[in-house]
Amino acid sequence: MSRDFVYQANRATVVFGAGKRRDAGEWVAKLGKKRAMVLSTPHQAQDAEHLANELGALSAGTFTGAVMHTPVNVTEDAVAALQRAGADCVISFGGGSTTGLGKAIALRTGVPQITIPTTYAGSEVTPILGQTENGRKTTIRDVAILPDVVIYDPELTVGLAKQMTIVSALNALAHAMEGLYAKDRNPISTMMAVESFRSFKASLPGLIEKPGDLDLRAEAQYACWLAGTVLGTVGMALHHKICHTLGGSFDTPHAETHAIMLPYTTAYNAVAVPELLAPIAEIFGAAPGAALHDFSRSLGAPLSLKDIGFEEANLDRAADIAAENPYWNPRPIDRASIRALLQAAWEGVRPET
Repeated sequence: MSRDFVYQANRATVVFGAGKRRDAGEWVAKLGKKRAMVLSTPHQAQDAEHLANELGALSAGTFTGAVMHTPVNVTEDAVAALQRAGADCVISFGGGSTTGLGKAIALRTGVPQITIPTTYAGSEVTPILGQTENGRKTTIRDVAILPDVVIYDPELTVGLAKQMTIVSALNALAHAMEGLYAKDRNPISTMMAVESFRSFKASLPGLIEKPGDLDLRAEAQYACWLAGTVLGTVGMALHHKICHTLGGSFDTPHAETHAIMLPYTTAYNAVAVPELLAPIAEIFGAAPGAALHDFSRSLGAPLSLKDIGFEEANLDRAADIAAENPYWNPRPIDRASIRALLQAAWEGVRPET
């Protein structure tokens, strides 16, 4: 193997450990800031208020309006709230929706971010922002988007619903999967992607049976960090293009969309680069796409786009959008192939490759 490669390390400080969320105030101070606004979705508003109260004099209140796909109008409202409160940093408490809002605020205002994830998506360690406006989701990659501090506290995931545990982890696995064949992959990113697959395989089935096991939850967070870090250092391809299309233009749920599409986009590219996706077959014991479909089924994940209410009549338009301005991909992309891939994902047919 050639050792000629470029690797850009993540500059964020990453903290692992049960109870570490209680150190959030210390990290605000270490960043040299004095007033932190806590962000969350409406669903986690009570938790955000509790965290803001724990911050005491360091708290600048909360903004609890984060939603999926980071709509630009919501970001604008949050920035206005930040300015009214005189906040000089944000703490994003929650899953990918809240993390996305924190990133969008930081990009616009330059304030530092502390992120405390409560799911396994991994976006908290990527310099990537996906945001939606006028029915289209676009992505921006900029070092200014990367959170400054990430706190992984396994205690915060104990109450995570079984279904969200599963789909957010599969969302992270999609990041690792695309890292295996990324155009700018390198030995470090590949090593981390493979380790992420191994750690998720070792932890997820057990979490279904023992949801209160903190060791398994910590292992899943470790896998999540690995997968997100991979996505933060390499480019995206077909899988993310399709998921951005479905989420941005049809408002499909983010994690569920990634979970459903994962076996199909893997199988599509396994035809072109079987040697690069071979680690998945080795870890799961079947062809890559089929193996991930079987793993998803064993966990009880949604297996088809129709399972999440996506209408078959929208497949043609989705294929049109996904084929526009395609991301680089190891296998050529054409509209007919994407349409067939989406049909298989809508039906939930087990891939052969």
